[in-house]
Amino acid sequence: MAATAPAPGSSKPYKGRTIGRILIKMGKVNRTQVHEALAVQQAKRGPLGQILIDLGYIKEADLKIALAAQMGMDPVNLDVIDVNPETVKLVPNQMANTYRIIPVDYEKESNTLSVAIASPDNFQAIDDIRKLLGMNVKTLIATDDQITKNLTRYYPEGAGQSLSDLVDELGGNTDLAKFEGRGESLDMAELKELVDSNPVKQLLNLVLLQAIRERSSDVHFEPFDTEYKLRYRVDGVLYEMTPPPRFLAMAIASRIKVMANLDIAERRLPQDGRISLTVGGNPIDLRVAVLPTMFGESVVLRILDRGNVALSLDKVGLRSDDLDLIDKLINRPHGIIVNTGPTGSGKTTTLYACLNKLNDPTVKILTCEDPVEYDIDGIIQVQVNVDAGLTFARALRSFLRQDPDVILVGEIRDLETAQIAIQASLTGHLVFSTLHTNDAPSAVARLLDLGVEPFLITATFEAVIAQRLARRICKQCKKPHQPTEEQLMELQLRPEDVAGKTFYVGEGCDACNGTGYRGRVGIFEIMVFTDEIRDMVMNGASTGVLREAALKNGMRTLRENGLLAMYDGVTTITEVAKETLAAEI
Repeated sequence: MAATAPAPGSSKPYKGRTIGRILIKMGKVNRTQVHEALAVQQAKRGPLGQILIDLGYIKEADLKIALAAQMGMDPVNLDVIDVNPETVKLVPNQMANTYRIIPVDYEKESNTLSVAIASPDNFQAIDDIRKLLGMNVKTLIATDDQITKNLTRYYPEGAGQSLSDLVDELGGNTDLAKFEGRGESLDMAELKELVDSNPVKQLLNLVLLQAIRERSSDVHFEPFDTEYKLRYRVDGVLYEMTPPPRFLAMAIASRIKVMANLDIAERRLPQDGRISLTVGGNPIDLRVAVLPTMFGESVVLRILDRGNVALSLDKVGLRSDDLDLIDKLINRPHGIIVNTGPTGSGKTTTLYACLNKLNDPTVKILTCEDPVEYDIDGIIQVQVNVDAGLTFARALRSFLRQDPDVILVGEIRDLETAQIAIQASLTGHLVFSTLHTNDAPSAVARLLDLGVEPFLITATFEAVIAQRLARRICKQCKKPHQPTEEQLMELQLRPEDVAGKTFYVGEGCDACNGTGYRGRVGIFEIMVFTDEIRDMVMNGASTGVLREAALKNGMRTLRENGLLAMYDGVTTITEVAKETLAAEI
């Protein structure tokens, strides 16, 4: 028979008491043992609980229970209770295993879920569960062994519901199907009923956790006239997933808005928000963008895995000579270094890696971004807020009064921002920024187009780095490949040019979800401003002439760097052609 009573003994009498007193009351130690531990503590310092473990009087599990009781949590013995199957269903398999929790009881009247955890200080997991499930959460404490054993008992491996299974189940849900086609006629009470429905929460949670597990950078929910599309972007490519029923469009959009603290009643204007989670110990930020369309609200979630981002210059894909060059450039006392490339080409990650290399107690670094994508300890980061009047230009003016050494401007968008960045450089600061151009030499034409004077470009700019991201071949299923003549011609290569070189592709396996690719690698083009190039800029040289001069000075084009990555077996001929074609036109 199912029962959900917690283990005997409420922790409430112990709340706020000392650890020694709690352990005595729990019968784990006696007064003599506690006094002995206190004497050791006075002589050597350190937490009393750890000293009692070192003396052999208690186990770590006993201390966890005592700490939880001190915080007001009730202990629970999972081995002597049977959780109601309906309560187990409230927490999906993937969520239970990711956060290592066991649901114990659910009170419908107060919408409170009691969950058992092994660590009393795992507050982030509880906050995430509260956001994802939309319930009040009461925390109980159990031993780590009990959590592991009961995860296997209630959530056996492979027993979790797949996305396609859940979508099929929701397709036949008559309670939710009644809202189909209602649109603007829904009142707030009905909308709240939709947002709070467990099937909607389960679907969204499964989509998010699966997207994070598969290293997606974006999740797209897109309403159309007769269907509702769900797509993941993995390594820069969109993949269509099993589409949820069309009648869930408003429910999913509204549920995401609730999690991001947005206005669920506003469906006519775009909204932006943020959701913070910690999944598998990694801090995850979800940037939410809601856009009204003809057939409902399109929602895109940008997944920023702050725990996995490679903020190291030797991990972004730079070749050893390029790495040495950038290392010299970023250690110059002043000047402007610009990173160019299309949206999603890794510019921000490369600039963060540069800042991370410079991040030192002796260097003051300020950044102005829209938005701040990753938090870096030791760096002061400012987010642009145009609605409040905080533009790049206004923030930059204030930066100059903050005594910085290094400044990052998220993007040079207009003449005013460019002028202040130049002013910062001229007054002895090192400035990093981004531009949108196809290659490095084109950055000069873009700056002139914004209205920047040629003499200011030559006086301040040190280098332009152009960048693309190509997908890496999956190491698990990598195999040699013979390219066709057509593929070689696309890169203007002849069979004799590649004689003796080995090409590779990925066959597709479980590790890469059958794509043949896993992860991405940067392809770079670095144009250093030499005296010759500065003279050419002053004399109004064209982009083509600047490119020729840069090539003579040792610059490798995006295409050449891509070919080297291809010959190294890092990426494929298809990826190099796709990512460097625009730069060569």
